[in-house]
Amino acid sequence: MSADVKTYAAVDLGASSGRVMVGRVGPDSLELTEAHRFPNRPVRTPEGLRWDILALYAGVLDGLRAAGAATDGHLDSVGIDSWAVDYGLLDADGALLGNPVHYRDARTEGVAEKVWATVPAAELYASTGLQYAPFNTLYQLAAARDSAQLAHAERLLLVPDLLSYWLTGLQGTELTNASTTQLIEPRTRDWSYDIASRLGIDLGLFAPLRQPGDPAGVLRAEVVEETGLRGPVAVTVVGSHDTASAVAAVPAVAERFAYICTGTWSLAGVELAAPVLSEASRGANFTNELGLDGTVRYLRNIMGLWLLQECVRAWGEPELGDLLRGAARVPALRSVVDTGDAAFLAPGRMPERIADACRRSGQPVPESRAEITRCILDSLALAHRRAVVDAQALADHPVDVVHIVGGGTRNALLCQLTADACGLPVVAGPTEAAALGNVLVQARAHGLVGDLAGMRGLLARTQPSTRYEPQGDTARWRAVEARLAAR
Repeated sequence: MSADVKTYAAVDLGASSGRVMVGRVGPDSLELTEAHRFPNRPVRTPEGLRWDILALYAGVLDGLRAAGAATDGHLDSVGIDSWAVDYGLLDADGALLGNPVHYRDARTEGVAEKVWATVPAAELYASTGLQYAPFNTLYQLAAARDSAQLAHAERLLLVPDLLSYWLTGLQGTELTNASTTQLIEPRTRDWSYDIASRLGIDLGLFAPLRQPGDPAGVLRAEVVEETGLRGPVAVTVVGSHDTASAVAAVPAVAERFAYICTGTWSLAGVELAAPVLSEASRGANFTNELGLDGTVRYLRNIMGLWLLQECVRAWGEPELGDLLRGAARVPALRSVVDTGDAAFLAPGRMPERIADACRRSGQPVPESRAEITRCILDSLALAHRRAVVDAQALADHPVDVVHIVGGGTRNALLCQLTADACGLPVVAGPTEAAALGNVLVQARAHGLVGDLAGMRGLLARTQPSTRYEPQGDTARWRAVEARLAAR
């Protein structure tokens, strides 16, 4: 391998699966291959829904071993990203106090109203800029206030920081993920000490803040031995919120763009230089999360492909291609649901819940798998449209193109429907955006790429994409949008 090409492992953990990818980066080259993929299966215990964090860590170790086997044992660096908001608690000896609670656990039901009794919702948004979501870390901590685990905790580490700690023995809190806790002030990019104090949250539980690109230590000797890697192997702080890494990997060059990061969730919005903290923004439930190089990810969380994933699971894992081909033959916009409805948040019985929502709203009830799939995709495209339109208006930030990255890029029907709904071209790709953003931050720490624009330029030159032009006008989508808003 050329001396100016370096090799990185990107640990990328999603809500339903994890993967370890190997990235090879040179001054004008970028290659990504999968070393290992493993399931992420939450477990329902008597205490509630929990992440199987030990299985995830075992998957990471297996992935690093596979990455080493593919690179003659040599890695220049490792980086970790994952979903947001969830955390592990450590005792004074650094031992984990139980499995991390899953964000879909019911413990935060009704907690937000109790928090707002102390800090009104409008004031909370003006300070932290974070949308309301019942599982925000702030609400999780409020729900755990009287728990034995929190009483005995000396340290709180968000999921990617916890895994990094197990790999290196060093603790830190990465900023882009910390910004999803509802405890960061987006203008200062530091903790919101006033909010935490008023809610009785001890910010001393958190390890010091770290920035993407900072060193996170080196793999412990035991990890090097177990994985067969040739040490020392550096660990680099990346945009550890997977959406931060994915947005960094949007291959936009000199464009006014919106982005939709697709997967279990759809994160749709625009990239800004400063947060939008207006009351109108709060009312539209937009969030201000922090990104690379001082940027703000101004976006709305949309339930995403979770609805389809749950239906596929309920149907016994049929071939997705067959479902999409059947859905393409179903008339457009026959039935739509509000993808943000909390009724769809929990796992289980998704086809029945979608049918029930259509029945309650007086729409044709989708019965076949193709009809239910089309209902989901039309509903997602409509939600994508609302987010893109609202983001432009609220941020006074017009766009000319929508970039879709992540798993949804494989769903050509969803990409085309999104273009139709938005009335804008859609550029789909890359699929493994979070892993690519992860790799590129590591490469930047080694001086192989420059600023965010340089990273995106390399992506545009090296990664394939597909362009979808809008078909027809948006009048019908606007009419359905208005009908849905009126319910």
